[in-house]
Amino acid sequence: MSWAQSVTQCIQSGGMLTSVEDLDESNFLIEHADLYASKTSGFWIGMYRNVNGQLLWQDNSALDFVNWGDGQPSGDELAFCVELSAATGNWSVLPCSSQKGFICKKPKIHSFLFTFYLFTDAKKDKASGHLNMWILLTLVFIILLGCLFMIYFLFKIKTGSGTGGEVTWGSRQLEYSRAPTAGDNGTDATNDKEKNEHSAV
Repeated sequence: MSWAQSVTQCIQSGGMLTSVEDLDESNFLIEHADLYASKTSGFWIGMYRNVNGQLLWQDNSALDFVNWGDGQPSGDELAFCVELSAATGNWSVLPCSSQKGFICKKPKIHSFLFTFYLFTDAKKDKASGHLNMWILLTLVFIILLGCLFMIYFLFKIKTGSGTGGEVTWGSRQLEYSRAPTAGDNGTDATNDKEKNEHSAV
């Protein structure tokens, strides 16, 4: 990836291209970068040269520590971005369009988490991100569809059952109530019979 693409990828993953603030941090990065020496020649770090030729860290850290390779930083007018060599750990200034891996630095409670990326891995992450998005959208669609069916059936049940209702016929509105069933008549007849027996006593 180019330096700009690497910056974007780091920001999307919640970090920034790494700054290197001291020898311990540099040794840590060199040790882990060496593991990828067979896959890439170097990694973008967060140092860049601004339009005035001044070297700065992307995260605005102080530029107190450097680990330049021989003859670096070069005076090349087209070289504005800094890579960490996977083989030696030394830094060099390159054109920002060069294709490199990159190292992101993510804040983690009290320490920092470093993430090494190769430009080939970033493409895989992007593809799996698209797959995850489609799965999420499908699940949301299924849930919405289920909610709509539930609302529809609850509405049908609510409007279909009831003891009374209204019917509009022409300009007249008729009200009706549930007709008594045979069981209701028997109950009412029994209650009337009991009332009559009580009144006779």
